[in-house]
Amino acid sequence: MAKNIVVVGSQWGDEGKGKIVDWLTGHAKGVVRFQGGHNAGHTLVIGEKVYQLNLVPAGIVHEGVSCYIGNGVVLDICHLLDEIDRLERAGIEVRSRLKISPGCPIILPYHAELDRAREAARSSDQRIGTTGKGIGPAYEDKVARRAIHVYDLFYPDILAEKLKANVDYHNFVLVQYLGAKAVDGEKILAQVLRDAESIKPLVTDVSEALHAINRAGGNLLFEGAQGALLDIDHGTYPFVTSSNCVAGQAASGTGIGPGMLHYILGIVKAYCTRVGGGPFPSELDIETEGQPGFQMSHKGQEVGVVTGRKRRCGWFDVPALKRSIQINGITGLCITKLDVLDGLSELKICTAYEFKNKTIDLLPVGAENVAECRPIFETLPGWRETTKGVTTETALPRAALDYLARIEALCEVPVDVISTGPERAETLLRRHPFD
Repeated sequence: MAKNIVVVGSQWGDEGKGKIVDWLTGHAKGVVRFQGGHNAGHTLVIGEKVYQLNLVPAGIVHEGVSCYIGNGVVLDICHLLDEIDRLERAGIEVRSRLKISPGCPIILPYHAELDRAREAARSSDQRIGTTGKGIGPAYEDKVARRAIHVYDLFYPDILAEKLKANVDYHNFVLVQYLGAKAVDGEKILAQVLRDAESIKPLVTDVSEALHAINRAGGNLLFEGAQGALLDIDHGTYPFVTSSNCVAGQAASGTGIGPGMLHYILGIVKAYCTRVGGGPFPSELDIETEGQPGFQMSHKGQEVGVVTGRKRRCGWFDVPALKRSIQINGITGLCITKLDVLDGLSELKICTAYEFKNKTIDLLPVGAENVAECRPIFETLPGWRETTKGVTTETALPRAALDYLARIEALCEVPVDVISTGPERAETLLRRHPFD
C-alpha cells in the first residue's frame, strides 16, 4: 500500500530539509514541491558534489524518480530554466523527469521591482528581510485574481492582454507611489513568449499524475520550503513569507486530498536559526568568539543559500516547536546539525516564556506578542565527543542522547531521524518514515 510523506520545516526555515528529502527519495516514486518560489534554498551534498536548488525538488539527484512542481508554487521561468541548465551541465537529467503544474502563477519582472522598492521604502526596524525576488507580489496577484499562470502561455493573445493590464497597474504603483522606475511591458512579453517554448514540454496535470502514482501503489514525497513559523497565516506576522508553509498546503498546493497525507516529518535543527527581521526569543550573540551563538554560526556555516546573509542563532525553542507541531500535525521529528553542538560544555533549552506576567509554553500568535516573550531556560550538560557522521545510537555520547530525550519529552513527539552531517549517509535512523 502506498505511503505518502510531507517534509516540512518546523522552525524559521533553513532546517536542512533538502538533505532529508534527498535521503528519503530512494523510497519514493515521485517528489513534489508544493509552495514558495525561488526564495527557497536547498543544499545537497552527494559525495564530493554540492548541488544548490531553489525550485527543482531535491529528489532530482536520484535517477528515475519523477519530480513535480505543484500549483502552490509561484514560478520564475527564467530562474527555473537556469537551474535546469546548471543541473544538466552537472550530469543530471532533468527535462525528462520534471513536470510543472499549469496552475502555477508566474513571477514576472514587475513583481521583483515591487518587492525591492517596497522593502527599500520601509524603515529599518520594519523591514521584513525579503529576498527581493518577487514572491510576495506574485502571490498578491494570485489572490487579486490578476495572476498570469503557466496555462496562459498556451494562449499568447490572451496572455498579451492580461500582461498589458498588469504592467499598467503595477507601473502606476511603482512610479506614483513608490517613486521607482517603470518596467517595459513589451520587453517582458517578448521574454515570456521566448521562455514559453522551453517550458511548455514540461507542463502536465500534476494532480492527475500524483493520483496515478498513488493508484499504482507508489509512494509520494511532498517537499515544503521555508519553515512553519514563517507561514503567512500562522507565523510571526508580518515577519513571514508569502505562502502557507504548513503540511496542509501539500494538499491544496498539488491537487490531492488531505487523506493522501499519511506521515508529517518535521525538520528541526538541534538549535534555532532565523534570517531577516522578526522576533526571536532564544536568540544568542553570534559575533563574540567563544560564545555558543558564535559556534552555531561558524561551525554550522549559518549563511543563507539564497541571500548570503548571516543567520541569527539561538538555543532550541520548545514553545515555538510546539506551535509548529500543532499547526502541522507532525508525526515525527528529524533533528539536524546535532554535530554543531559538539564541544559545548553546557546546553540550554527554552522550555517556556514569561509573557504578560504569566508563564506560557506555546508560541503566541503575532509578532508583537512574540516580541514580548522572555525565554525560560533549562540547562543540560554538553558533550566533548564528536557526533559528526555517527549513524548508530550506541555511538552517541550519553549527554547527546539525554538532550534528544529531553526534547522528545517536552514536545511529546518522537525523534525518528537524526542528521549528523550534510552527507546523505550521515543520518541516524530510529524509525523510518516510510515503514
